[in-house]
Amino acid sequence: MQLEDVAQVTMIDRMSFSMPWPESAFRYELVNNPSSLLWVAEVEQPEGRRVVGSIVVWMILDEAHIATLAVHPDYRRLGISKQLLAVALIQAIQQGAVQATLEVRANNLAAQALYRRFHFEVVGRRPRYYRDNNEDAIIMTVRLDQPVAPGLSYLEWLKSGKYAEPSVHPASGGSYSGGAS
Repeated sequence: MQLEDVAQVTMIDRMSFSMPWPESAFRYELVNNPSSLLWVAEVEQPEGRRVVGSIVVWMILDEAHIATLAVHPDYRRLGISKQLLAVALIQAIQQGAVQATLEVRANNLAAQALYRRFHFEVVGRRPRYYRDNNEDAIIMTVRLDQPVAPGLSYLEWLKSGKYAEPSVHPASGGSYSGGAS
């Protein structure tokens, strides 16, 4: 993520969440928080590059905390969130993370399914965590230092792309480049 991406990232966050991050929060994470790792997914369009998704991860000692992950509504169900999450987890492992955690709304079943695909498991609940409607947060975690199958480390599994099987491709005319930066 770069400073020029922040306005688009903020817009996507507003379209995705009832309690979006303000633009200043993304700027802070990008410029002032050395523990933050940030990526965007982009597509090329005739008018130029467009940000269609983002992820923010906080590295806290040996843990990667997924702070936020959002994809523009017009680009959902194309595998973008999977690619963003995979890129972020690969980088987190390379920086020494042995575990990843996150909170997700109890009613956000699509996000929970995404995280389960990456072997996250429910480990707890934060009652009334979200202030806008007092909804509970589900706490999910995954060990990044454990094999996902005999002889297959989590990092090797991520790099293999097996998280994407069965793959979902854009409909005819889709222009997703598959890039996360």
